[in-house]
Amino acid sequence: MNTKQKKVLVRIIVTAVLLVGFSLLTRYVSVNRWIQFGMYLIPYLIIGYDILKKAGKGILNRQVFDENFLMALATVGAIALGDYKEGVAVMLFYQIGEWFQSYAVGRSRRNISELMDIRPDYANIEKDGQLEKVDPDEVEPGSIIVVQPGEKVPIDGVVIEGNSTLNTSALTGESVPREVAAGEEIISGCINLSGVLKIRTSREFGESTVSKILELMENASSRKSRSENFISKFARYYTPAVCFGALALAVLPPVVRMFFMSAAPQWGEWIYRALTFLVISCPCALVISIPLSFFAGIGGASAEGILIKGSNYMETLAQTKAVVFDKTGTITQGVFEVCGIHEESCTGKSGSAEAEHAGYSESERRILEYAALAECHSTHPISVSLQKAYGKRLDMERVTNVQEISGHGIIAEVDGHQVCAGNDKLMKQQNIDYRDCSGTGTVVHVAIDGKYEGHILISDVIKEQASEAMRQLKETGVRRLVMLTGDDAKVAAKVAGEVGITEYHSGLLPADKVTYVEEILGQKKEKEAVAFVGDGINDAPVLSRADIGIAMGALGSDAAIEAADIVLMDDDPSKISKAIRIARKCMRIVYENIYFAIGVKGVCLFLGAVGIANMWVAIFADVGVMVLAVLNAVRTLFTKKL
Repeated sequence: MNTKQKKVLVRIIVTAVLLVGFSLLTRYVSVNRWIQFGMYLIPYLIIGYDILKKAGKGILNRQVFDENFLMALATVGAIALGDYKEGVAVMLFYQIGEWFQSYAVGRSRRNISELMDIRPDYANIEKDGQLEKVDPDEVEPGSIIVVQPGEKVPIDGVVIEGNSTLNTSALTGESVPREVAAGEEIISGCINLSGVLKIRTSREFGESTVSKILELMENASSRKSRSENFISKFARYYTPAVCFGALALAVLPPVVRMFFMSAAPQWGEWIYRALTFLVISCPCALVISIPLSFFAGIGGASAEGILIKGSNYMETLAQTKAVVFDKTGTITQGVFEVCGIHEESCTGKSGSAEAEHAGYSESERRILEYAALAECHSTHPISVSLQKAYGKRLDMERVTNVQEISGHGIIAEVDGHQVCAGNDKLMKQQNIDYRDCSGTGTVVHVAIDGKYEGHILISDVIKEQASEAMRQLKETGVRRLVMLTGDDAKVAAKVAGEVGITEYHSGLLPADKVTYVEEILGQKKEKEAVAFVGDGINDAPVLSRADIGIAMGALGSDAAIEAADIVLMDDDPSKISKAIRIARKCMRIVYENIYFAIGVKGVCLFLGAVGIANMWVAIFADVGVMVLAVLNAVRTLFTKKL
């Protein structure tokens, strides 16, 4: 609890004690009416002075019709009629309901504020052998910053010196630390746990990952769902309507009795009914619990590393029945890896290609060594994967006369031997008789001194969680899973088959992906949504076009994160089904609160108008319903078991 909540709780306790004490006193001791008025005025002002103050400001600002005005009017009216206990009780229970609402919002806000805590306070710049703390906004791209153990990484960059482990839980929701070493990219918002790191910044602080995440969360509350907009409009017209309805109930029946029935008007009875009507009709349960449900849902999702940019996207996500995936970086890791070394045919061993792996023969290791050395000057992803698979430090002095042939491969001299490493086109150009590979992936043929030695199979690695993620999506009721990729049909079929996707389209350009998503959008039913999941810059157009765009991973491109409606802070595709389940739970609770609040209030309004319901029933219809609705809304915070 914060300080304000503690003060309100003290006021509630003091008022409750005084109300019970004065009620017992007046029950057993005869007390003058004016003395009773003075006694009950004390707890009334203790618990209700702020409500009276807000109601007064609303009247002065010509914004009369709100819950503060209704509470002030109803309680002052009850006290004026001599119902002191009821007047104090209504205000007391209303404040209890407000306290519950404040506490629930605080719980949601803590989840989001923990995420907001990723904002760094400073960056360390090394000057004259000393570390100087500067504002992250002042650090230029390309600067060298130092991050010590226990400090937050302030700006995105590349590690140039040091090894460490990073706590990424604030970004991803996962507690497993991430290892980082020289040459690796690092994103802002992580906490350095062990070694000292020197980082060359790659962008300004305002463009860094942490700044973008903070901006997303700060803007989330401004994007309201259809349900929230409906409730806001409903309250705008509903509150004045019930005020005039209560006025009519207080005036018309007595006037009719007096002029048309020649009977006593009974002003007190009908004014009491009107005040009861006002208390019952207060729309607090709807106005408070519906936005709170969405706010708590966004807070609960953020604790799981799922950033939802607004409650409107939460509402649409709950209707998702089709999910379309980009392949690279979404279903696969987007990292090329050597998965097989074959000599003359592709019947050799496949699997891990680390140089020290015992499964490969000396000749197979020699093929990998010569290919890695030939490619050592290239930064192409295929070349990088060969160098990584070799696993040892490459002696570039062994390599001379490097010739890179675009679209074909590389010819170089290694230890005085001519090495050709490339695709089919390179082999044909050099008139080398090569062997085809039936494996799926990119094939690098290797020839030494004009003699074919074998080939290396390289493929993108499928994420461990991908197959399970598809199964979970089917369990949530997603009827259609589609994969779109620019790769050839052979690769697409293999990946789709391994993860359990039956519908896929290959050889696509970014514009083709948009066309396919538009086709799927045209086939959906009216109250269904289509989600697209991607991570690359070429996915931005289709992320914007889908009903819901989901950007995969904090390390995804900035364009994808900007275009997406939901950002998953790690590369786990199973978070997609969790996001859908959170959204559906949130929407279920929203509708439960709407039906419950309107149903109870409708019945109690009728009972109050005909004189059956008294002020205590009105307290339940207002405060009781609000407390129950708020407690129900708080359930959206609990997402661990979804």
